[in-house]
This record gives sequence, C-alpha cells and structure tokens, in this order.
Amino acid sequence: MLHRGHESTDGTDGDELAVPMAWLYAEYIADELLRTGDLMPPTSFEFRAGRDALALTVFLSDTDGELSGIRVISQLENWLALTAYDQPWQDWVRARMAELTERAAGSCAPCPDLALAADAWRWLEETELLAPDLDAVPGGGAVFGEDDGPKVWTPAWRLGLPLGHLAIHLF
Repeated sequence: MLHRGHESTDGTDGDELAVPMAWLYAEYIADELLRTGDLMPPTSFEFRAGRDALALTVFLSDTDGELSGIRVISQLENWLALTAYDQPWQDWVRARMAELTERAAGSCAPCPDLALAADAWRWLEETELLAPDLDAVPGGGAVFGEDDGPKVWTPAWRLGLPLGHLAIHLF
C-alpha cells in the first residue's frame, strides 16, 4: 500500500531530486589536488579560495560533460594552461558561465551544478582576503618574515587561482 503523497515513486511525476554530480566531482578533484599539495590548512579561507577556483576551472573546462576519473590526468595540462598567471582566467569564467547559463535557460531540466558553480564564482568575486602584496616593490623595506611584509585586500579568486595552479604542478 502506498502512503498518501507517495503514489508514484518511479520518478515519472517530475519531482526527481537533481543531484549536482558534475560540480561535486569537480570540487572533489580540486580538494584532492590541494590536499596533495599541502599548501594551506584545509580549514583556511585561502584553501577554500583555491578549491573554488580550481573546481570552477575543472567544471567549466568539461565541455562535453564527460569528466571521469580516467580523464583527470589527461586534463592536468589544460588546467595548468587555464590557471597560468598570464591568462585572463576571470574573463574565461564569465564567458563559460554565461554560455552554460544560456544553455540551461533553453533546457527544461534544473541545473544544480550551474547553481553551485555560480555560488562559488560569486564568493570568489565578492570576498576579499588579506594577502601578501605580490606587486610590492622588492627592496622597499626590511621584511623579516612572511607576516612582516606589505598586505593588501584582494578578491579571493586572485589568491585562489595561483594556489590551484601550484597544486596542479605539485600533483
């Protein structure tokens, strides 16, 4: 006997749970790369910035929707190129997000992966972290330790992107 409200359990009524597997997998890959590199404590905001930047790179670079465990190794060079210092990563992210958003708008199916990617991108853009000023003039003063140098507030993606890039190198 079926309970009231649960007459159809085969998913044909359109109330299926949409699980964001592509985003969760991209986030898992990013997390593993960063943990392997042992660059930051996993509880830090810097780690989150690196994980989110790397997860966005992994998620948005999967143009065929076929990211699988076997293809991760073959994608490392692509991710390195996308996260390189001289690349306009943030412009690429905006363009890919706009493309995926447009594609999702034409589809009737919900896109929970895109929603989580958009949340990550929003956090990376809107959150500022206090970080060493990498553009400071060398020799401008006596710097004794990492915490003694000049610091600036910077968008989280500007800190997370080089962390993600370095984590790929260390992998």
